[in-house]
Order: sequence, then structure tokens, then C-alpha cells
Amino acid sequence: MPKPWATLGVDLHLEPSGPGLRRSLTDALREAVRSGRLAPGTRLPSSRSLAADLGIARNTVGEAYAELVAEGWLTARQGSGTRVADRAVIPPASATAPPRPERPRPVLDLVPGTPDLAAFPRAEWLRAARRAFLAAPNQALGYGDPRGHPELRAALAGYLARARAVRADPECVVVCAGFVHGLQLLARVLRARGVRTVAVESYGLPPHWRQLTAAGLRTTPLPFDERGTDPAELSTEGAVLLTPAHQFPMGVPLHRDRRATVVDWARRTGGLVLEDDYDGEFRYDRQPVGALQGLDPDNVVYLGTASKSLAPGLRLAWMVLPPALVREVTEAKGGSDTCGVLDQLTLAEFLTSGAYDRHVRAARLRYRRRRDALVHALSTHAPHLEITGIAAGLHAVLRLPPGTEHSVTQAATWQGLALHGLTSYRHEASTTEPLDALVVGYGTPPDHAWAGALEALGRVLP
Repeated sequence: MPKPWATLGVDLHLEPSGPGLRRSLTDALREAVRSGRLAPGTRLPSSRSLAADLGIARNTVGEAYAELVAEGWLTARQGSGTRVADRAVIPPASATAPPRPERPRPVLDLVPGTPDLAAFPRAEWLRAARRAFLAAPNQALGYGDPRGHPELRAALAGYLARARAVRADPECVVVCAGFVHGLQLLARVLRARGVRTVAVESYGLPPHWRQLTAAGLRTTPLPFDERGTDPAELSTEGAVLLTPAHQFPMGVPLHRDRRATVVDWARRTGGLVLEDDYDGEFRYDRQPVGALQGLDPDNVVYLGTASKSLAPGLRLAWMVLPPALVREVTEAKGGSDTCGVLDQLTLAEFLTSGAYDRHVRAARLRYRRRRDALVHALSTHAPHLEITGIAAGLHAVLRLPPGTEHSVTQAATWQGLALHGLTSYRHEASTTEPLDALVVGYGTPPDHAWAGALEALGRVLP
């Protein structure tokens, strides 16, 4: 039976071995300090606490401490206990990381895909977290439903129906740890169903295509033109991955005739449409484009995320599944919820309290001002270049003269400006004619850096 004071110290893992108890304890402590496992300044357990944990005499620990203090490995002061001395730690040669090649670090970031993290509503999020956590029953802290917390699924169903025209039943909503996690689950289910090929857009995110490939699926790109992705070539594919509300990265909505074509294909063949609605909240010069899922909830999987509207670090996304797919995706996800319950409860409170709507409206105004400043700057510094895809979202496409994309992105690197060319988003098997262009994200820089980012962009344009 351990004595009460044995649990009041700090934990320290030691495995003394060798002849002599004091000697083996001293050697184990010395090696822990020498190797850096115990960092300088680390407070050690009291001699009484460590003796109780190891089941040895207290004076044995005291003698080991005293020897290491004399050698300079430890320090002991009245009132502050015994600590690891402040000295350089020399790691073993095998642990030395290989040197990284030096390359200019970007000072300004115009890469699309991330919102302004400085604008995250910290105070409102903390208030929502406090309300949600205090109201949650003890059972909410258990393993939970693998589909996600019921309160969040209900809140998402209500919000998506109201704001995105999604036909959502909370029982068909599955919460996941980011869009990629959801895509991994769907790819696994498609493969198990016997699907071998998934159609994708000619321009998109290569990491998403790689997730499909890693699951054993082949990706085939569809043609693209001014009306968006052309689904006319869909045939025997088992699924198609689309960004119909705001094509990434080209920025155009899928034409209504083509939306109907995609839905007709899914109904006729039993194929699935995977709808990536990554930034549907942000539109400026047009009415919002409703979700494709609203046209056919039995054949369209709707995927949304908090990564653009709030922050990618939350790792919260969601799928609205056809009823026939819920069981398979839930089984693929596993036997318990994989997303943090506190963040789920907080987002549910954020949605139902109206704080999410207020944040999105404020962000929409802020990003529109940035978009307008970008358009104005380009009309001044590069009026000969065409800018497209600016009616919605957090990025724009800037057409360049043929053959200049590589030199512009290279010049941006040496200016300390992170900037992507359109080529990096083109599927390697695409038959769509390649374009020289820049994909300019205006969501990432904080407000105070936006003017500097525009100036740097102006310096590298042809």
C-alpha cells in the first residue's frame, strides 16, 4: 500500500541496473541528463518521493543526488529543490539531423487555401466553448458516436439547409478531421464497393488526387472551359470529385446545364458525386450558388469544412451522406469518434448561437475589401493582365503572357513572396490546353501585411 506522500511529487522514469543500488541509480540519472532526456532546469522528485516510487531507502536517493550535484550535473537550492544543471546537451551522433538546404523563406504569403488566422474570433470562440462545456453532460466526454457528436450534427444539418440549400438529416451527417480525412474514408468505401476509377477536374489539388490514388483508385481528368468542368465525358467511372460552387482554382461556378448533366449521370449509372464545398460562404458579386447535393441527396456526397471560414487547425469538417452510404462510411471511420468533443461542442454552440453567421459576414466584408484592393492594384501596375474568378472565394486567377509563369514565380521566391502558378494545380493527364497564370490567394496575409503583399506582387509581374 503506497504511502499518501508517495503520489505528491513529479513522475520520473528511471530503470537503475547494474551492481550496487546507489551506483546504478546515480548512473541512470547521469545518463538521463547527459543524453538530454532531462532538459536543463527540469525539477526532479524529492528524495522521499523518488525513494517511495522506486521502493528503496531515502538516503540512497539523497546520496545519488549529492554525488551528481558535486559533479555538476544537478543543482540543489533551499526552497527550489533539486534540478538539472544548466549545461550544453550533446546529442548522440546518430540523432543529428541532416542539414537542410538553405532557401529563401517567404515573408509574404499569397498561396491560396488558408484564411486570415489573425482574424480568428478567439474571444467569441472561448465564450462558446465555456457555454458548451459547462452545459455538456458527463457522458459527452466519452468515446461517442463515430459519426460525431449529436449536437454538432444537428447544428450542421440546420445551418447547411439554411445557408447552402443542403438537404441534411442529422443521421446522415458524419464529422471528420478535415476534408482529407473525409476523402480518405470515402475512397476506402469506394474501393471496397469495387470502384476502380474516379473522375476529377483538370485543375484541382494534387494532394486530393494522391489520396484517391493511395486508396487504389485511378483518377481521370475531365475537360474544362469557360462554363467549368465538362461532365459530358463521364461514363463508367464510379465517382466524380467536383468543386461546383466555386471551381478550385479557376474560380468559376459549374454551369447549371452541367450541374444537371452530372446529376443525370449519377442517377443513370449509380455513380457518386463527391461535392467539395470548400468556401461556399464567401461570395461578393453574385448570388450564392446552392449546393449540388440539394438536387439529388441520394447520389451526391456533400463535403464542407471549417478550414476556410474559421481555421484549418480546428481539424473539423463534415460530410452529408446519402442514406445508403452512412453505415459503410461509419464503419470505415471506426468504432468511436475521432474528433475532439470540446471543439465539436464549441462549433455546435457557435452555429446555433448565431456567432458563426456573424463571423462569416464580417469575414466576407474583410475579404471583399482585400479583393477590391487586389483588383485596383493590378489595374494600376499590370492593366494588360486579365484577372478572373473574383466573384467569390479567397483567391483570384491572374492570366500571364505565354511562357512567363515560371519566371514570375521564381522572381516571387527571391522577393520573399510565396506565390503559386496555375501549372502546379493541373492534372498530369489533362487534355485541357495549359495556361500560364498565377493563383493569388488573398485570405492568408493579415490586414497589416496586405499592402506590402500587393506591392511585392506588383514588382514581379511582367
